[in-house]
This record gives sequence, C-alpha cells and structure tokens, in this order.
Amino acid sequence: METLEFQSEARQLLQLMIHSIYSNKDTFLRELVSNASDALDKLRLESFRDKDMQVDVDDLHIVIESDPAERTLTVRDNGIGMTREDVVGLIGTIAKSGTAEFLKQLKEQQSGSASDLIGQFGIGFYSSFMVADKVTLVTRYPHAEKGVRWESTGEATYTIDDVDDAPQGTSVTLHLKPSDDEDRLPDYTEPAKIREIVKRYSDFITWPVRLGGEDINSRKALWARPASEVTEEEYAEFYRHVSHDWNAPLETIRMQAEGTFEYQALLFLPAQAPMDLFMRDGKRGVQLYVKRVFIMEDCAELMPEYLRFVKGVVDAADLSLNVSREILQQDRQIQLMRRRLVKKVLSSIKSLMGTRPDDYAKLWGEVGAALKEGLLSDADNRDAILDVCSFASTHSEESLTTLAEYVSRMKDGQEHIYFMTGDSRVAVEKSPHLEALRAKDFEVLILTDTIDEMWVDSVPAFDGRTFQSVAKGQVDLETDEEKSANEARTAEFADLLTWMKEQLEDSVKEVRLSSRLTTSPACVVGDSYDITPTLEKMYKAMGQELPKIKRILELNPSHPLVEGLHKAFAGGERDGLADTAELIHGLALLAEGGELADPSRFVKLVADRVQRTF
Repeated sequence: METLEFQSEARQLLQLMIHSIYSNKDTFLRELVSNASDALDKLRLESFRDKDMQVDVDDLHIVIESDPAERTLTVRDNGIGMTREDVVGLIGTIAKSGTAEFLKQLKEQQSGSASDLIGQFGIGFYSSFMVADKVTLVTRYPHAEKGVRWESTGEATYTIDDVDDAPQGTSVTLHLKPSDDEDRLPDYTEPAKIREIVKRYSDFITWPVRLGGEDINSRKALWARPASEVTEEEYAEFYRHVSHDWNAPLETIRMQAEGTFEYQALLFLPAQAPMDLFMRDGKRGVQLYVKRVFIMEDCAELMPEYLRFVKGVVDAADLSLNVSREILQQDRQIQLMRRRLVKKVLSSIKSLMGTRPDDYAKLWGEVGAALKEGLLSDADNRDAILDVCSFASTHSEESLTTLAEYVSRMKDGQEHIYFMTGDSRVAVEKSPHLEALRAKDFEVLILTDTIDEMWVDSVPAFDGRTFQSVAKGQVDLETDEEKSANEARTAEFADLLTWMKEQLEDSVKEVRLSSRLTTSPACVVGDSYDITPTLEKMYKAMGQELPKIKRILELNPSHPLVEGLHKAFAGGERDGLADTAELIHGLALLAEGGELADPSRFVKLVADRVQRTF
C-alpha cells in the first residue's frame, strides 16, 4: 500500500469544492451514477473495437447499495474499470497538474467561485466528500490481473493499493457523515431519498440503475429513440412530466444535430399557456441534460424569454456535467444551439399556421402576447416572428389576419400598414382616428396587447411596407384634388388655428386641420416619434417621471361645431370662444379615452353651455 500526500493546492481545492461549489449536496449521487454510466458506455464501445476482449456485455448495469447500520452508500458498475495508471491519472487528477491549472484560472477570473470552471477538470467525483468522511474506490480493468483500491478521508493523504479479487468494473463506497437537518444533510441510506435523487437527475440514463434488485430509473429518453418508435401517448406522458400540465401538447418538435457539436432536443408547444407566463418570477420550460443526465431545470441560455412557453429537454453530448450558467452564457456552441432551437420553434409555428390553422389560432390566443416580445428583444429573428404573428383588424370582426394577408389586400398606391393601439377593440373601433380610413375602406390593424405599445416603434417595416399609426403623425389619405382643397381651407382657417394654439398653449403643441376625421369635431394625435398616452401611463405606473408631452389638436373643418367656431371668430366675436376651444379639446381627449387635466372645470363648461340652450 502506498500513502501519498495531497499537495497544498490540492487540499485547498478539495476544501473549496466541499464548502463552496456544491450548494446542493444531492448532486454527489448524480456524479457517481454518471461516472458509472460512462464506464458502461466505454466498455460496450471497447468490446466492439477489441474482439479479443473477453467480457460479458449482456447485463451492463449500475447498482446502488446502502447499509444504514454501517452508514455506507455504494455505487457499483460492471463497466470498463480502471488500471492503476488510470486511477493515478484520472482519480488522482486532483493531486496533479489539473489542480494547479484550475486554481490559476480561478485566481485570474477573480470570481470567488469555481462553479464555472469545475467541469473542465473532471473532478466531480470529489463531491462525494460533501457527504462522506471517507471514500473507498475499488476498480479493475478487464485485461488487468489485479484490481486497485483507492481510499481517502479528503484530508492530507490518500492511499492506493492492489487488490487480488476485485470484480470487473468500479465500486465507490461512501462512509457517510451523520445526517444533519441544520446542515441540510439528509440520510442518504434511506431508499426513498436515493430513489428521489435518481428520478430527478438520472431517470433517463441508458443503463438500468438498481436498488434492492429493482430498476429505479425509467430509461425512457424519448428524444434518443427513433420518432417512428414513439407513440403520441408517450409524448403526451413525457410532456406532462416536464411541464406539469395535464393537457396534451399542441405540437411536438424533435431536433438532432450531429457533427462538431452534437445534441438532441424534444420540445413541445402547449395547448394552454402556463399559469406563470406573465409572472415576473415565471420559469422557462426547457431542461438541460448532458448525456441523459439532468443538469438544470429552466435553462435560460437555450431559449429566449419570449419563447418561455416552450417546454421540453435539450440533451447535449459535449458539455460537462458541472457546466454552470456562467459557462453557458459565454459558450459559442451554446449560442449556436440556441439560434438553431429558436429557428426551429418559429418554423414549427409557421408550419402549424399553414397546415393546422385552428391549432395555430389556439396557440396564438394563448401565447401570442409573449411571442410578440421577441419583436423587441430578438432583432435577428424579427422577420420570422412577424411571419407568425396574427392581429385583429377592421377587415373582419371575427378572424385575425397575418401581415402577409394584410399586405395582399392593400390598395394600389398604399405605402403603409396602418394600425392603432388601444385598451380594447371596442375602444379602437370607436376612435375618431379611424373615421377617414373607414370611409375610404383602408384596413387598420387593431393592437390591444400591452406589448403592442412598444414593438410598433421598434419594428421598421414588413415586406418593405412601413408601419403607420393612425393616431400619430400625418396620415396621407387625400387625393391631389382633396389636398388642394385642404390647402385652401388651411389658409382660410389660419388665424383661428393660430389663436387656438395660443389659447391652449399649456396643453397642445399645434392646432391644425385634419384629413382623418369625417364625423367628429376634433381629435388629438401625437407627433411621429411621440410615445402614446397608454405607454406614458405605463411608464408613470412604474415610477418613471416623464417630461410633459404636448400633443396635436386636429379639427374637422366640416363639422358644424368647428364651422360655427370659425364663423364667430371670423366675425370678430371673442366672448366665450376660449371656453369653446377648451371644450373641443376636452371632447377630443374623451373620445380617445384620455384623461382631462381638470375634469371639474370641464364639467362646469359643459353645464354652462347646456344652460344657455334653455
């Protein structure tokens, strides 16, 4: 038997791992089961390569044994095993150059945590010392005459010795610390606890994991089986497992990438939106596995927030089991995988739109508002997102329209996609801003989701057609003849417009004649780059104070109220006209669902005006 000393830096690393890296102590069993699974994979592969290797590969498995009386837990496999050189070179890595490199990188990044580096050095085996006072490893390689025993208490030394009667494979025995609720150290000899950990982390391991002679992992990694061998019932069952949704999925998406970076994905689109879809602390639905070993629940690095309703798993072949969120955020392969996953999900939704429109409509009704968030956050996929968006419009009271359908119905010479945002369809349809567009049969998109207030100012165009709010800027609907007539009227009303602007200077930035009104006396509109009143309210509700935004008052010169005001002003009458101007502005604000600066004054003006009619 040899007794070897750990180097000082190795002791430092071991203490760092035990006390800092693994806040969840259950992960030690995940590490050991994964190592055993790798050993079984290697033995099967080696048996194919080396025909002279006399090994039985008919019943490859992993066994977990617990002894409550002796306080031991053993994880045993009949896999490839290790030679003495392997033990020194692999298990002994912690005492070799890998340790120095690990600590060097840890110091250079000055992070105070090794969680984003540990996976690079294959030292997850040492997580066993979180729960054990002593660890004993016995292993034998198929061709070796003798086995090897490695043992350590995780302190200053470890021992290594030959074993004559060691079986093929590897067994790791943990001499467990006493359970301690305060230190969040469960009793790992309890079968129920062992089952819980295996079910959570290792349920889809290729090989059977046995406890008391019973297989305790399902081994049903649906994503690794040919699609032709998986039933819809199995997909539905698995979807319920990963989503906690009792409904069947609306659509199943499978992906497999081979080459320099291999991964498989099994994703689902829901028939019903998750309850936490719009909650601040809501979780995303994609789980990350590495070689069928569960790594993390809601892997934000694999799926953008606007696709948080997508459920499923991604199983990567080339990541470390100890990969951290920090590594994922910086890994170029992960970023490439994310881009491919996003494109696949969006293309699947578009396919659903074309082949199963009723299912698409159901999906859009459930998650469309979340999906539109991508128009703000994902410029690379903006066109693809626009392709799968649907909107209410004045074209139909019942069915939604896609942008492609809208463009196909545009009038000759129409340059813009017209839209209006609002609290509800009813509010938008009753808005005076739509009057001229309705009269001339221009279609207008009706946008009533909160996110609509934001993305419309960030998306420049669709299919070469720019988006134009009917409540902002100038809406050019006039023929050349109508423009000439309007120019003449503008000159005729010029003095009144100037006077009204002076009267309403605290409230409006401009008063002008309107080309968008047919029946209402007036409306208020924003400049092209002003934020909408609804968006202004949202910012204020979040505690953000904004400079006062003055809007433009547009008058309908054909309305009797405006005609009467103009006639009185042109005749030199001024008595009461300032109140009339204030009333017209107030009516315009109310017509769009806006708020009056002084409601009590407005009520008094209306009461006084009504009283004069008696």
